[in-house]
Amino acid sequence: MKKQARAILVCLCLLLLLPLLTPCARAAELDEILSFEVTVDVNRDATLRMRYHIDWLVLDSKSEGPLTWVKIGIPNSRYVSMTPLSSAVKKISYTSDGGSYARIDLDRAYKAGEVAQIEFELVQDYMYQVDASAEGETVYSFTPSWFDNIRVDELTVRWNSDKALDALPGCENSGGYYTWTGSLGKGERFTVTVSYPNDAYDFDLSKSAEEGDDDDGVLVTIFFLAVLLWIAFTVFNVIRAIISLFTSTANFSDGTKTKITRTKVVYWPECQGCGAPRPDGANNCAYCGRSFIKSEEVIKEQDIPREEKDLRGKKTDGLYRYSSQPNTYMRVHVTHVPVSHSSGSSSRGARSSCAHSSCACACACACAGGGRAGCSTKDFYNTHLKLRQLEQKRGS
Repeated sequence: MKKQARAILVCLCLLLLLPLLTPCARAAELDEILSFEVTVDVNRDATLRMRYHIDWLVLDSKSEGPLTWVKIGIPNSRYVSMTPLSSAVKKISYTSDGGSYARIDLDRAYKAGEVAQIEFELVQDYMYQVDASAEGETVYSFTPSWFDNIRVDELTVRWNSDKALDALPGCENSGGYYTWTGSLGKGERFTVTVSYPNDAYDFDLSKSAEEGDDDDGVLVTIFFLAVLLWIAFTVFNVIRAIISLFTSTANFSDGTKTKITRTKVVYWPECQGCGAPRPDGANNCAYCGRSFIKSEEVIKEQDIPREEKDLRGKKTDGLYRYSSQPNTYMRVHVTHVPVSHSSGSSSRGARSSCAHSSCACACACACAGGGRAGCSTKDFYNTHLKLRQLEQKRGS
């Protein structure tokens, strides 16, 4: 009787901790961003007047309900004003739930097949670095909001070129604006930098990236990081103790199995945005940022043509060329999935415990804050910790 009660208790504990033990289920595609445009003008006081326009298509309004609000990432908390410009924006407010965001409450609930046209204006401060790359030059660096679980079909960034010295990556200067266009996959980011002479605007040295530290913000951030590490350490020890107890009680042992995902990738031979040829190994154009990928398709080993016999034996991570089809490759990704299996005979009571049951619980794979959230956390220019103290800059 005691053994059965013990097994039931272990089962309940494992069910509660299952979201921590298992990887997140692949999130369904709820939305698609048809168009994401940001137009930037520099004010006399060196703040940025940024006009956002987003055409947000709802794909699924049943899994998590209709679309009623979204979060759009902004560079930092030092904004001056946020103003709605389209009728779809009922209310706009700042939120710091997991980063710096503009929370957009929509005028109504948008269902599958409907497009919410979101437009607002943001005046943003603390966006430049004085003498950043060269003495006498001030540089702005801007990464528009990115979306971990949503594709952006068309991204356009326009930056007023008046008084500017240079802009990267290379782009066209049309109608007085540097203009970059492209598309973004889930989680992809795109960064632009524009440099000016130090006397072009009223740049304030105290607002530059090297001088704008917020000591209180640093201390608060360090405190929360320490708390998170302590929680993670405690959870790890609890999980290890529970797993050890479970394996000794139910006579089960843990292991892993290898899972190989093969994806057929077809590339455009040249950029569909600016016409630049695709270098070997490149996924995005170095000049305009547009993706070279024409199509991607997950395939099975039996789907590989017979003439591509060399590809059938590939079982390590890498990108392998099709010999019979131009600009075509197979991307191989290998993961190790945990499994449980019986290491010997056990009683009916033990076999009816959690080891063979399934849990219909949902894992929160969306951005912090839940709902239809906008982008991942980011904090530029020392509003709290410097970005380079937390992560290495993602390569272009």
